[in-house]
Amino acid sequence: MEQELPGPLSGTTVVDLTRVLAGPYCTLLLAELGARVIKVERPPGGDDARSIGPFLDGSSAYFLSLNRGKESIALDLRSAEDRGIFEALLARADVLAENFRPGVLERLGYGWEHLRRRHPSLILASTSGFGQTGPRAARPAYDLVAQAMGGLMSLTGPPGGPPARVGTSIGDLAAGLFTALGVVAALCERHRTGQGCQVDVAMLDCQVALLENAMARFGATGEVPGPLGTRHPSIAPFQAFRAADGELVIAAGNDALFQKLCQVLGRSELADDPRFSSNSERTRHVAELAAALEETLGQAEVAHWLGRLEAAGIPSGPIQDIAQVMRDPQLRERNMVVQMVGSPAGPVAMPGNPIKLSGHLDPSTRPAAPELDADRGRILEELGLSG
Repeated sequence: MEQELPGPLSGTTVVDLTRVLAGPYCTLLLAELGARVIKVERPPGGDDARSIGPFLDGSSAYFLSLNRGKESIALDLRSAEDRGIFEALLARADVLAENFRPGVLERLGYGWEHLRRRHPSLILASTSGFGQTGPRAARPAYDLVAQAMGGLMSLTGPPGGPPARVGTSIGDLAAGLFTALGVVAALCERHRTGQGCQVDVAMLDCQVALLENAMARFGATGEVPGPLGTRHPSIAPFQAFRAADGELVIAAGNDALFQKLCQVLGRSELADDPRFSSNSERTRHVAELAAALEETLGQAEVAHWLGRLEAAGIPSGPIQDIAQVMRDPQLRERNMVVQMVGSPAGPVAMPGNPIKLSGHLDPSTRPAAPELDADRGRILEELGLSG
């Protein structure tokens, strides 16, 4: 099967049974790296994401952003004829991606044990809420559930405030990222052994994998971490600060940077203050430190301080909204705002691919997401099943 967007995964064919977010994000990443992704959707409505807003001329912008550059064929896996088409696809595929609840694929007749006998080189990429094993395996989960149960919501928000959801669907997105990494690892292993395997990724597991400092702190101190707003639990100053016309972030992650910061602010006495003499002391007296810094930062505008901080080599930045992010010259130069073209909705701005690989193009445009069943005729012809 031919590949349209060259990349390191060119020649790799992914049959994609996934829907909504975690699975489609995984296969989007694989497509961005060159894989051909054939989206198998259930008729008559297809992927549930097609009905999730906002909408552009009747098309879901949510769906478009996750499924650009893929192909679509509508198959009812309860139909003998459509199962025949699906099995012909599997015979040519390298990867089958799915994000059903555990047990659903087996009931359809395509569980891992069946697949490994029929297609020993096939990789099955399974993304689910709780994984293929364990007492909760059969339970459904959405991003909110994963963030809540995985501890992330207990760490997010202002100190003393209620639990807060992270502003993007990090439960789904992390699972998609880890599944894509698992697929690439499985492809490497197959290159050595000729054998496929099942990649089993759980949204809940992925949230725990992202806990880094929080889990380390609990293990070291026995204290349960809570929300800290923008600040870091063990580095100071490392948070948002108020200036005269807004806020900026400053991350002076070591003693040398802190001393530079004091010089930039004209507050050299802070570097000599015993309360701020080391990172551990600054962390212990973080409220007093923040008050002292904001006393000076509040005397000038954000742009003034950012210019001086950048000139001194101190990590810092503005707090940008999404419109500012999309205009950011650094992100524009890095091609992180691309245009999806060829859709009835017209050109649509979307996030680019953050994985930049020498020797591979990173075009400023991307192919459109497919209409439901749009590629049926061509796919059947390739499979020798047309007519």
